[in-house]
Amino acid sequence: MSHDEPADPPLKRTRERATLRAIAIFEGVKGVAALAAAFGLLSLVHHDTKRIALALIGHYNLNPDGRYPGMLLHYAEVLQNANFRMIFFLAVVYATVRIAEGYGLWRDRAWAEWLAALSGALYIPFEIEHLMHRTNAINAVVLLANIATVAFMVWRLWNRMKAKRAGALASAPG
Repeated sequence: MSHDEPADPPLKRTRERATLRAIAIFEGVKGVAALAAAFGLLSLVHHDTKRIALALIGHYNLNPDGRYPGMLLHYAEVLQNANFRMIFFLAVVYATVRIAEGYGLWRDRAWAEWLAALSGALYIPFEIEHLMHRTNAINAVVLLANIATVAFMVWRLWNRMKAKRAGALASAPG
């Protein structure tokens, strides 16, 4: 390749940037959703969550012994005994990390790619286990999307290291 040719074709760079930005938006949305959930949870602090769940089930004429109403009642009871401050704190930390990751990816920062690759890789074993217990298309798509995201981030980081190494070799005296 001569020095006049661009390192990457423009179309490839455009697609790569669009993919990176799509992931950045998704991470930001996850962060905002976590914040909304945290504040929603905080609004339940001094309420009887089991009574609220029963009222919802009654309002929609659902069978309390059904699968989903039963799950709602179960988690309402779990929430009754939960440490809301700790849950709120953890949700805010999670949201902050996701929003920072989204910002970093949008700005094409290597630290954000590392964060995305590592945090995404942490979820993969849990997603595999979840898919094994509840095999359905949605769980399979989530797993595949996460694997693709991690692979994309690793590929970007690899290319960054190659470019840095090539730049170091080009600027070396000799």
